Amino acid sequence: MLANPVDYAVPAFVLLVFVEMLIARRADPSRYEPKDTLTSLLLGTGSTIAGALTGALVVALAVWVAQFRITDTGYAWWAWPLCFILDDLAYYVFHRAAHRVRWFWASHVIHHSSQHYNLSTALRQTWTGFFSASFVFRLPLFLIFPVPMVLFCSGLNLIYQFWIHTEAIGRMPRWFEAVMNTPSHHRVHHATNPRYLDRNYAGVLIVWDKLFGTYTPELDEDRPRYGIIKNLGSFNLLWAAFHEWIGIARDVWTAPGVKNKLAYLLAPPGWSHDGSRDSSETIRARWEAEHEK
Repeated sequence: MLANPVDYAVPAFVLLVFVEMLIARRADPSRYEPKDTLTSLLLGTGSTIAGALTGALVVALAVWVAQFRITDTGYAWWAWPLCFILDDLAYYVFHRAAHRVRWFWASHVIHHSSQHYNLSTALRQTWTGFFSASFVFRLPLFLIFPVPMVLFCSGLNLIYQFWIHTEAIGRMPRWFEAVMNTPSHHRVHHATNPRYLDRNYAGVLIVWDKLFGTYTPELDEDRPRYGIIKNLGSFNLLWAAFHEWIGIARDVWTAPGVKNKLAYLLAPPGWSHDGSRDSSETIRARWEAEHEK
């Protein structure tokens, strides 16, 4: 079994967070808020523990799926880049679903809950990823590639995404921005500005967003504002980790009829059976209507 590259990268992640904090103290102290940063680091620690407790189950499921593989690439040199690209596509599909299906959003919302955008935000990860079954999006890859190869490539994907969580880097060269996910592209993804909602789902390659119509560039005249539509208003760890699951439970309990109960699980975040809440679509539609006048 190949080593998990993320295990080796974590110390570098923490070191780079502190380096960025020192830079921010001179350049823009508002980029870091001590309680917010501590919350992000503790959520990241909890996510690591949750992953350690459930990782063996995910690997066991992957091995079980692999017995039905449709081909066997082995560890051929060409299989590595192909696996990495298809894994990145699988991540795009997962990430898009994580914003469009409330069940998956309940886990993913943790990552978006900070109103600051810095390297510590990259470490603000879910505690409930296994419960929400977010791993299912990568299962088809085990029908093609060896299990260790897929897990290694997914680890590289996660490592890449760390550095794009920063305001310290502006725009990269045009050729790089055209193909790769960058801090500029990912700032859009974390923004709550109406034009930026549910855009730029890329992990490593921004080409997926351009191919599937979910790409929006960062504009100087509309600087990103970070967080979620209804911000937490608290640095409470348990509330940050479980607030959306609590919201789902309340909605399912009180919703009239089975159809509405299921919709509170599977419809986009913000959907409500009586239309009393805003979703990203209604917010964007209202904004577009106002700007067309």
